[in-house]
Amino acid sequence: MNLEFKLQVFEGPLDLLLHLLDKNKVSIYDIPIVEITNQYMDYIRQMKENDLNIMSEFMVMAATLLDIKSRMLLPADETEEDEAEDPRAELVQQLLEYKLYKCMAFELKDRQVDASKVFYKEPSIPEEVAAYQPPIDTQELVADLSLNQLNDIFKSVLKRQKDKIDPIRSKFGEIKKEEISMEDKMSYLTDYAMAHRSFSFRQLLEKQSSKLEIIVTFLAILELMKAGTILISQEHTFDDIKITSKLAA
Repeated sequence: MNLEFKLQVFEGPLDLLLHLLDKNKVSIYDIPIVEITNQYMDYIRQMKENDLNIMSEFMVMAATLLDIKSRMLLPADETEEDEAEDPRAELVQQLLEYKLYKCMAFELKDRQVDASKVFYKEPSIPEEVAAYQPPIDTQELVADLSLNQLNDIFKSVLKRQKDKIDPIRSKFGEIKKEEISMEDKMSYLTDYAMAHRSFSFRQLLEKQSSKLEIIVTFLAILELMKAGTILISQEHTFDDIKITSKLAA
């Protein structure tokens, strides 16, 4: 009777070795290499010759097993002072890592199966329920607070507000935009000159309410001088400037 093996049962040579260890009920840390190698080789002989890709992987492991088997059958070298390393150590490590990954794969597959049985429902909460906020009981909020604690909280709030104020810019005065046009100021000075005929430049500037208005007034006087509407005179250096109108009253 010929034995039939389904290669898809074993995903690779390590999977086959784990199967043989479980079948023989032996520890992975103490592999009976001779017996396991013989069983492994029996499986190799039953494989189909046309499965070359799969066959090559199993043949590499077969060579590894035969190498370990030969080293274990050789007598130990008596000249070696230290205990010789177990030839099976590297294979045991590979089997342990493979078994760990296989267990993790089974765990992930179980979680995937469980997840496929879970269904989610989109939330359908009415707007008035979602917008509801329970009333706040202020007495309950401050029930455990003393007056000193409330005072400390109040001071900390004030300090945070104070920290937001720029210590330099906060001292600046308020900047207001003054609507003063050159045309309006020239019209004003023309009327003023016709009414007073001769007047003091200093007194004229003192009547202005802001620095901007003083500047515009000065520029307007220069424009009137250029137009020949007024005359400027000064008897001595640093004396007050006299402005005389050339317009007829």
